[in-house]
Amino acid sequence: MFVSNDRVAGELIAEIRRLSRLSQAELARRSGLQPSVLSAYEHGRRQPSVSALARIARAAGMELALSPLSDEANLERAGKVLIDVIELADRMPSKERGELTYPPLIRLAS
Repeated sequence: MFVSNDRVAGELIAEIRRLSRLSQAELARRSGLQPSVLSAYEHGRRQPSVSALARIARAAGMELALSPLSDEANLERAGKVLIDVIELADRMPSKERGELTYPPLIRLAS
């Protein structure tokens, strides 16, 4: 599943809550955050720091860890980016061009 960069933290928090079966209010209480702040993180209205994400994960009994993307994940992400680029290119204004013509060749004296 492809998630835009500005939604990664919110999707991660939603996944932490889903796996831990904690409500937003309970996860906020355990992590020492205001419920409104956790909600803003989860809905992408604010971006949490890495330490806040680690604290949220720890409060749910999990650990935040980084690992390299697998080749399959890299290929999937590259494919999504390519599709986005092609769609943007298709939406760009363009004008019809005639057939290419080349100037006549000139023979140089040898």
